[in-house]
Amino acid sequence: MRVVYETGNRTIDEAVERVLAGEQLDRRDGLALVAQPVDELAAAADAVRAHFGDGTVDACSIVNAKAGDCAEDCGFCAQSVHFDTGIDTYGFLDPEEILKAAKRAEADGAQRFGIVVAEKGVSKDNRPDEWAEVLRAIRLVREETDVEVDASLGILTEEEAAILADEGINHYNHNIETSPRFFPEIVDTHSFEDRVATLEVAKEAGMDLCAGVILGMGESPTDRVDAAIALQDIGVSSLPVNVLNPVAGTPLGEEFGGSADITTKEIIRTIAVYRLLHPYARVRLTGGREANLDEDEQHLPFEAGADGILTGDYLTTEGQSPADDIEVMERAGMEPNRDANAFDPDEVKARHASGGGTDSSGSGSEVETAAGTATSNAELDD
Repeated sequence: MRVVYETGNRTIDEAVERVLAGEQLDRRDGLALVAQPVDELAAAADAVRAHFGDGTVDACSIVNAKAGDCAEDCGFCAQSVHFDTGIDTYGFLDPEEILKAAKRAEADGAQRFGIVVAEKGVSKDNRPDEWAEVLRAIRLVREETDVEVDASLGILTEEEAAILADEGINHYNHNIETSPRFFPEIVDTHSFEDRVATLEVAKEAGMDLCAGVILGMGESPTDRVDAAIALQDIGVSSLPVNVLNPVAGTPLGEEFGGSADITTKEIIRTIAVYRLLHPYARVRLTGGREANLDEDEQHLPFEAGADGILTGDYLTTEGQSPADDIEVMERAGMEPNRDANAFDPDEVKARHASGGGTDSSGSGSEVETAAGTATSNAELDD
């Protein structure tokens, strides 16, 4: 099979030809590709994305369903009890509040909605009341919206994973963050293998996997490739690519100040390599993109193989308007995915442009997105 796009770069063109023929590239290929010129890599990755994809960008949104006081010491995380970051903390939200956030996400064009908690793991046995509220929230969102319901609830037992799968969780999110080699530089309280084990439990229960990385934490290009290879071994259908947004009070915030340890070109290069290593996955641009890419650069990852986005707010930081995200997609020559939620992109843009809209009860209100704005006492201040 001949490639659909030829760069004139033998390393890239041969890799693309093999991908289009159905071959999976390996670590050696990834290391060779990450050293190639970024413009040629981006063009090749875009061709692969166009060949296997549908020309759409799949949007997800999240709610920070339980904030702060997490016992883990992930060096990037504003929600760890080990660090003084000044965020508001709260227990598991009322499921009705989570439903409101899901309805806002649905109105903003999200195809999937993730219920996220900040803790090592929601425990059916140790915190049965909280577990029951998690299940109630899942049922409400499934019953009253068209979005797919995802979850990020930390470490799971086999029993918990089976229950979540039966409740209809579409994707289980549990990021690996970085390579196996670099992981101990970022987290002490659990291991890379602990994260992989939870992903395996979720997959065995029948859930699809959403697992990805954070770029710019001091890792090397080799670490970025090794993380992608680890995700090949795990088998993911959604690969979120976060870029560090350093938070004051965290170890990485103190180390890097206000900027991630990565350039725009390296972000684009990594996205392109990830597309070539994961031709069938949704490569999803997620947290930190606004902090690390200028407004006129945000379309570039979608011209380098990305075809997914996290829209709205993040766990403890504000995102940009979903209307702006739609314009980013369109600038890249793509359109929003509407498979699960058949929304009107023009209505989203018009509502956010007016500064007003319709909340989940149908009354006029100031436009909100999901995540940290799910409850009025959960301010976003970092």
